[in-house]
Amino acid sequence: MGKLNFLNFSFKKLISVFAILGTLSFVLSGCGASGEKNTSLHFFYIITAIFSFVLLLSYFFIAKKKLLWYIMLYISIFVVNIGYLCLSISNSLEEALLANRISYLGSVLLPLSMFMIILTVSNIKYKKLMPLILSLLSVGVFIIAASPGYSDIYYKTVELVNVNGVSVLEKTYGPLHIIYLIYLLSYFICMLSAIIYSVIKRKNNSHIYPCILILTVFVNIGIWLIEQFVKIDFELLSVSYIISGMFMLSLNLIVKDEQVRTIEHQNTETTSSNLFDETPVTDENDSVEKPLDGIVWDLTQLTKTERKIFDYYIQGKSTKEVMAELNITENTLKYHNKNIYGKLGVSSRKQLIEISKR
Repeated sequence: MGKLNFLNFSFKKLISVFAILGTLSFVLSGCGASGEKNTSLHFFYIITAIFSFVLLLSYFFIAKKKLLWYIMLYISIFVVNIGYLCLSISNSLEEALLANRISYLGSVLLPLSMFMIILTVSNIKYKKLMPLILSLLSVGVFIIAASPGYSDIYYKTVELVNVNGVSVLEKTYGPLHIIYLIYLLSYFICMLSAIIYSVIKRKNNSHIYPCILILTVFVNIGIWLIEQFVKIDFELLSVSYIISGMFMLSLNLIVKDEQVRTIEHQNTETTSSNLFDETPVTDENDSVEKPLDGIVWDLTQLTKTERKIFDYYIQGKSTKEVMAELNITENTLKYHNKNIYGKLGVSSRKQLIEISKR
């Protein structure tokens, strides 16, 4: 219960940070005189850089088990915002282009990490080579986006201008600029498709996961579209990425909370089995020991639930069918599998079925 209270408290703090960020964004983007706007824009980029760094630290503080794609996501958000900040204070075109490359590095890696997180959270299986292929694709897109200053394939022309005291790149797009747009749109489509697929296939029992994920994707799509059609003095995506990171952090907290609840449920179920089902179910045809190809199985040591799972496996039912029959989650089934395999001395369901057929 103490851990659950901590998670609930952390989640409340996260919501508070959302409110603070929204208020700051509104204030910083508000109307004012040119001199006030100058100060506000610089302060805005400083604030977003600080927020992105706090998000990165928060993940390492909150997450007990650090996952590569979450780490990449928060590093990408930080890199993007550092790039925007450096660009806003650049004094030369060379400095501005370097800052632009830094921001693009984060912008290219961010959708990749978000997509992989969505696949992981949604329990969608993928080929082992897919992350490598997507990473190589990201490198290719980054090389194209980082080419200004060396080539005109991404920007035909580019110059450094000062808008309200903030350095901005004034550019005309080259023939390969569309590659980056296709790259982002493809990831948006893939993210939404993965979320919809997980809902249709019921990859997890929680409706909160897809809601948070869809909201995250649509926030990014919406702000990206605004930037395409509305001329704004500052980079709205810096806020969009931070909001995405906060959504993902809240999702991480919810996943941890559900894992704790699952463990507590499993412990309760095990305790109940020991109290009310100390004599596991047996068939009349089963003796205490069942010899199979030299292996002796004591089926009476299985609890009632474990025996049902054992019988379903022998009948050839799939994992999804067993979960549906018993109305349990995948984590709960894994917990029972571990107990069954340990008690029967096998290492996998495949081995269990093979031995039972002999």
